[in-house]
Amino acid sequence: MRILRKKLLTGAAAETQSLEVTGHPAFPQTGVMLALLAAVFWGVSGTFGQFLIQHKQINVEWLITVRMLVAGGILLLISLFNAETDTWQIWKNRRDATQLVVFALTGMLAVQYAFFLAIKHSNAATATVLQYGGPVLIAIYLSLKNRRLPGVAEVLAVVLAVAGTFLLVTHGKLNSLSISKPGLIMGVASAFALAIYTLQPGKLLAKYSSVVVVGWGMFLGGFAFSFVKAPWNVEGIWDRQTWAALSFLILLGTLFAFYAYLTAVKMIGGQQSSLLASAEPLSATVVAVIWLQVPFETVDWIGSVFIISTIFILSRGKKC
Repeated sequence: MRILRKKLLTGAAAETQSLEVTGHPAFPQTGVMLALLAAVFWGVSGTFGQFLIQHKQINVEWLITVRMLVAGGILLLISLFNAETDTWQIWKNRRDATQLVVFALTGMLAVQYAFFLAIKHSNAATATVLQYGGPVLIAIYLSLKNRRLPGVAEVLAVVLAVAGTFLLVTHGKLNSLSISKPGLIMGVASAFALAIYTLQPGKLLAKYSSVVVVGWGMFLGGFAFSFVKAPWNVEGIWDRQTWAALSFLILLGTLFAFYAYLTAVKMIGGQQSSLLASAEPLSATVVAVIWLQVPFETVDWIGSVFIISTIFILSRGKKC
């Protein structure tokens, strides 16, 4: 949504910086596998979300509320049973507590809502790819903040992101859209929300465990959204498929993916893990095309490659 389009991939950004030089090279294959599994499960969970929303008539607001409450609650329980973390410490500092609430509402909740609305009005593949414009927005923001001209890598990334988005949403035709306007608006909004989700909790993640920050962020976001759609106000078609898809979305697409990614970061470092996690939009696209029969033409694949390639370009630019 990645939560934690994603999701959770970028929620641990500050923590991964401290792990860059402490990764364990003795387990590279395991780390690579865990990072790829996290990416695949994040991507597939978006497709399961599309299945629930479009085929089982599950209310988007209800889905977000339940997913965040359950996943956040489980993460907090895990934190409570972990002797190395203090689940309540973050509430003892007024500034940190305020930042946590802001993160829960403007970061965690916003990225979830925009992403799933983009899925509702388009499809999981397109929504996931559009959300991956977030890193480009981050690069632009940091250039403005640091009052410096963007480098060659950043300029190239912006050009590819714009070109990729243009191809994805218009199929190269200036006078028409290949997806609905709400789908485009929410897809772009999810990219902006992802940028906020990545940058805003940096100080919190440097000070507290990511399990605590993300757990509270999810739970608070779900609690706030329960006033929009109460978790007991259930709608939709409920059968074995619905329960299976919802279970996957919460347990594997959220909890397992989060832990797999953080474990991979410890083993192979944050940069390599984030690059491998770029498999998320690819997995979302492949599963959506094969399972849900989402039409994805050659021009869509080209646009997707343009957008996803910005991750590698920006990463290479940081090395130089």
